[in-house]
Amino acid sequence: MREKPDTKPSGAGRSVVVDGVTVRLAQSLDLAQEWIGDREILKQLLACWLVIHQKDLPLSPRITGPPGIGKTTLAMAGARERKQDLYIFQCTADTRPEDLLITPVLAESGTIAYHASPLVTAVLTGGVCVLDEGNRMNERSWASLASLLDHRRCVESIVAGILIKAQPEFRSCVTMNEDASTYEVPDYIMSRLQPTLNLGFPRRDDELAILRYHIPFSPAEMLATTVNFLQEAHKLNLDFSVRDGIHLLQYSLKRLAQDPGHPLSKDEAWREALIKVLGEEAQDLEGLSRRRKRALGDQPLPQGLADFFFEGDDPLRPGK
Repeated sequence: MREKPDTKPSGAGRSVVVDGVTVRLAQSLDLAQEWIGDREILKQLLACWLVIHQKDLPLSPRITGPPGIGKTTLAMAGARERKQDLYIFQCTADTRPEDLLITPVLAESGTIAYHASPLVTAVLTGGVCVLDEGNRMNERSWASLASLLDHRRCVESIVAGILIKAQPEFRSCVTMNEDASTYEVPDYIMSRLQPTLNLGFPRRDDELAILRYHIPFSPAEMLATTVNFLQEAHKLNLDFSVRDGIHLLQYSLKRLAQDPGHPLSKDEAWREALIKVLGEEAQDLEGLSRRRKRALGDQPLPQGLADFFFEGDDPLRPGK
């Protein structure tokens, strides 16, 4: 493979020549986002990207956890720590291999221009790429990346007719949500996306700091109310996230500012926001938790029915 960057400045409009084919690059993203929370998982991500010997290769971990808890932000923080350009590819159910790699575009002159995806741009320039919500992508698209995610570190674009080898500094990771609206990633891909870094809900102090970072103009009492709500939801294994808290605060503050002549109280605005953002069920977290457990079948047998199926000393008896 022969690559020759052109003389255009960094950013939109850059291109490289690969085996005689000019490929237009995607633009990197801003790295202004800070990581607030457990530094240990950030260290684990950075360890995955280390190369400790000339025969060693970086790992491509998967970052798992509920939606809205900062998986993508964690990856962004990792790129920032390494001082590398960041590229994010948003995976969807209809992502095609050419979307992941190189897409032909008809130019005004009638010629075909080849546009690299954020992933291929990171491969060509030695940046960091995050495949966001990777388990929403189908197997056919994953198959096109198998050779990039193992020791070969290359990918072939059938559309452009070129083999693209990764620069030594190229790094990648995949975020995956824990919900039902996803595909099952094939085993041969999962074996390449190692290790698994599981991101949980933040501690109280961290969650407060995150909300304050995003909405520094929020009154302290509304921040505290929101954090108390989120922490109680976490205890009950409800999937309300810090992203939900940010939206809740944003809406309530906008409602407070909307009509200075007839202002809502802070409590009224916050409770209205709770219903509008998270639904009426969110007003009763314990009741919502019980209903969801019943829906999932996590319900003890009615009193007396256990006696019919189990002996008193049976270790499988509910309540034992």
